[in-house]
Order: sequence, then C-alpha cells, then structure tokens
Amino acid sequence: MVLYIYKIIFFIISKFPRAKKTVIFESFHGKQYSDNPRAVYEYMKEHYPSYQLYWSVDKRFISLFQGQQLDILPRFTLKWLWIMPRAEYWVINSRLPNWIPKSSKTKYLQTWHGTPLKKLGLDLEDIHMPGTNLEQYKHNFKQEALKWDYLISPNKYSTDIFIRAFGFEGEMLETGYPRNDFIVNHKNNQATITRIKEKLAIDSDKKVILYAPTWRDNQYFGKGRYKYNAQLDLHMLRQELGDDYVIILRMHYLVADQIDLTELDNFVVDASKYEDIRELYLIADMLITDYSSVFFDFANLQRPILFFVYDLEEYRDTLRGFYFNFEKEAPGPLVKTNQELLEEVKKLEETEFQPIQYDQAFYERFCYLENGQAAKKVTERLLK
Repeated sequence: MVLYIYKIIFFIISKFPRAKKTVIFESFHGKQYSDNPRAVYEYMKEHYPSYQLYWSVDKRFISLFQGQQLDILPRFTLKWLWIMPRAEYWVINSRLPNWIPKSSKTKYLQTWHGTPLKKLGLDLEDIHMPGTNLEQYKHNFKQEALKWDYLISPNKYSTDIFIRAFGFEGEMLETGYPRNDFIVNHKNNQATITRIKEKLAIDSDKKVILYAPTWRDNQYFGKGRYKYNAQLDLHMLRQELGDDYVIILRMHYLVADQIDLTELDNFVVDASKYEDIRELYLIADMLITDYSSVFFDFANLQRPILFFVYDLEEYRDTLRGFYFNFEKEAPGPLVKTNQELLEEVKKLEETEFQPIQYDQAFYERFCYLENGQAAKKVTERLLK
C-alpha cells in the first residue's frame, strides 16, 4: 500500500513543470558516491556550473557521502519525492525500483556498471536469486530498460550484448566508461598514488594486491543481500607474503555480511565501503578477481591480473554462463587453489610486477575507447 501511494504521488508530481537544469545522480541504489555517475557529475560540476546537481542517497549510507560537498537527497523522503519526478535528467548506474515511473519529459541516462562477462538480463536461461523467478525477472528488466533514453557502452562488444540483453530501444552512447577517465589520466601520477596510499595508511614500500570478487546468485541472506563464502586463505597469504604486501579487499556492493579480519591487521585493508574503486585500481600493483567486470577496467593500467576461480564449472555451467571463452581469453592465469594463487604471485614478484602487454586482440576488443574523455563525450551528448 505504501509503495502504491508513493507511485501515485510520484506520477502526479511528474506532471508538474520540469525543474530545468536539474540532474539527479545515483550509484548502486544510493549506496556509493562512485562509478560512472560520479565521473559525469564531476565533469558537469566543473563545466556546467549553472546546473543543479543532486545525489540520491540511501539513508543508511549517508555517512559515506558526507564531507564531499554534495547536495544530497535521501531516497524516498518528501524532498526526494518533490525533486526526483520533476528533474530534467537522471544519471544512474543500476536499476531503479520497479514502481518508479518516468515522465517523458525527464531524460534518463543509464550508465550501467561494467563490461559483461557473465550473462545478464534477458539472456539468462535460469535464475537463482531470491524473491523472483525467471519470467518475472526478465519482465522487470525489460520494463526498466524501456525507461532509458540513453545507455553508455564501453565498447562495441558491450553494445551488441546490451541491446539484446536489456531489450534496449533508446540511443546507445558508445564512448568508453566515464569512470575510467580517472585511471587513464592518473595512472602515471605518483603524487596521486602516494596521496591515496596515505589515506589508507598503506606503507609506500609495500606491494598492493587488490582482491575484488563478484557475488554468487545462490548464496544469499535474502533479496538483494548476498553472502561472502570466503575461499581466499588470507591467513596463509599473510604467512607467506605479510612482510612485503598489503591486500585490499573490495567486496561487491550486494554482499551484506561482515568479513572476519581477526589477526590480519597491517596485512588486510577492508575497503568494501571505500567511496570509489577507481582509487584502489590506481594504487594496486596487481588485481585478483574471479568473474567480476573489474578486470576489464583494470586492464587499462596494463598491470597483472590473476583469476581465483575455485568454482569455475558451477558458475559457468549452472549460475550464469559467459559471453565468451573465459578460460582461453582471460588476460591472466586462472587458478583454483590458494597454493596455485601464491605460486602465481611469486612468479610476478620475480618480474618485479612490470607492466604487462595484454594480448593485443583483448585490448583492442575491450579497451580501445578509453582515452580519458568519456565523461565529456557523454555529458555533451546528454545536454545537446
């Protein structure tokens, strides 16, 4: 009943005159000040000062936005309900709640949040998420995508998948990802790297490993709240690497449980709630991930990537499936045990973590558009 009333009020207010030059930004359901919306926001703030820019924020995560000098709209409050339906633009990187209607007078830029490796949207053949079934999930996804006026794509490969998997009928902006402008423009900026390490209290002489896995559809507490089934043996890695390394943990935004870091002080930094992963990319000497799209972004730095895929067969054949031959085309070795992972780290240590020239076909397929200008391209098209 509450959602029904909200929907009616939202719809009525959306018929009021537009709030001209008003833009609403939202990242990961209001949980982060990050990703593509942040990059577009920063560009607009600098180059379009006459626009009124707001951030839609989950009230439980407001503390993560404080100190950023942002105009905050706590989600579903009266102020949010007055401004959101009338805004001239929405810039959002994940799906909105199904009940939210969009006026034809509002331009909705969906930035999305990754190059797809695992199947998504209408391409799924089965579903393991709580609170839905395959038919309902696909229907909701299609209805959401019909609201999007623009969708950002990081490359031609993603464009082809997005159009089909989302049932997208709007205008595709094949520009590269605005969020990658930061790492492309700062990858050789030692002052920026030093500043970030100091903020995280990481010694400048330590090698940094970023561990950023994705979530598992079938491991959950409830709808939208997923478990972290720890397979990475941090205590073993500390014993072997602790003198020279720091591991930064960056869990997926849907993972809800806390990670036990007992006796791992000064070796593991939990940056799951750190404002934006782009800074973590910049200070990482190498990335460990699994099936997360983070590796497509990190590849722009041409630094080593290891894939810890202990459940590869289950994930590939049962949970999601892949869009390309991951085992053959991944830009780094695939390992299934902690011992294999340690051995690969040791090999990289012998080469002193020198920049890697990824397979040229991989780089030209996925990274060719990333030139540090994506936010400018997207903004100028949106406001044209």
